[in-house]
Amino acid sequence: MIKQYTVTFTMKNITYFLFILLFVSCKSTAQKETPTDNIYTYRSGDPSGIGKWYMEREIAHVMGFQGIDWLERSDREEEENTSKLIKNMDIQPSDDIADIGAGSGYHVFRMAPLAETGTVYAVDIQNEMLASMKSRKKENSIQNVALVKGSTQSVNLPENSVDKILMVDVYHEFDFPVEMVASMKKALRAKGKIYLIEYRGEDRNVPIKPLHKMTQKQAVSEMKAAGFKLQKNIGNLPWQHCMIFVKE
Repeated sequence: MIKQYTVTFTMKNITYFLFILLFVSCKSTAQKETPTDNIYTYRSGDPSGIGKWYMEREIAHVMGFQGIDWLERSDREEEENTSKLIKNMDIQPSDDIADIGAGSGYHVFRMAPLAETGTVYAVDIQNEMLASMKSRKKENSIQNVALVKGSTQSVNLPENSVDKILMVDVYHEFDFPVEMVASMKKALRAKGKIYLIEYRGEDRNVPIKPLHKMTQKQAVSEMKAAGFKLQKNIGNLPWQHCMIFVKE
C-alpha cells in the first residue's frame, strides 16, 4: 500500500509540475510578444528572402561575413562612387556618426578622418565583421572609431548620441525594421539625419537582385511610419538612392 501510495503521489506531482510548466511557458511567451508582432506577415516568396514581410516588402537575407571581400572589392568606388556619397553627407569635424551594418568598415574608415573630433560608431551584429574592423582600427591607430555590437532589434547606441546615421544597402535586410528604426530615432539628436542608401528598385539596369533593391516610394512609406520624412534624395550616385531623412 505504501509503495502504491508513493507512486500515486509521484504521478500527481508530475501532472501538477507539467501543468505549472505549461502555464509558465505560455505566460513567458505572452510576455515576449511585442506591440509590433501584428505588423509583420509571413509567407513564402523570393528565394533571397526570409519569408517575412513588412508593408508588402519581403525582407532579404543578411549578407554574411563570408562576403567581406565583396564589400572591399577594388571596383566598388567606380560602381558606387563612395567618395561622392561621403561628400553628400557634409561631414563636420565634430560630427558623431553611426554606420549601421558597418560590415568591413568600408565607409567607417573613410568617414573617421573627416569627423576628427567626433566619433564614428561602427555598428554590426556579426562578430567576424567587428573583429575585422578591430584589427584595422588597431593597425592604423585610429582613435575615433567605436565598435558596437548591435542586435536584430536595436543599434545599441545611447539616446541622443549621434548627429548622422548611415545605412548602406542594409536596411532591406533588417529582420525587425520597425524596432531598428525606433532605436535609431532614440539615438539620433533632434536635428540629426539618416542617410539611407539603397540600390534603386525603379531601375532594372542596376545589376542587383530585386529583393536587395528598394524604391524611393517604399522607403518613404516605411520611414514615414517610423516618424521620419524625406528631406532630399540626392540623385548623383551611379546605382543607389541617397535619401536623407529627418524627424517629423
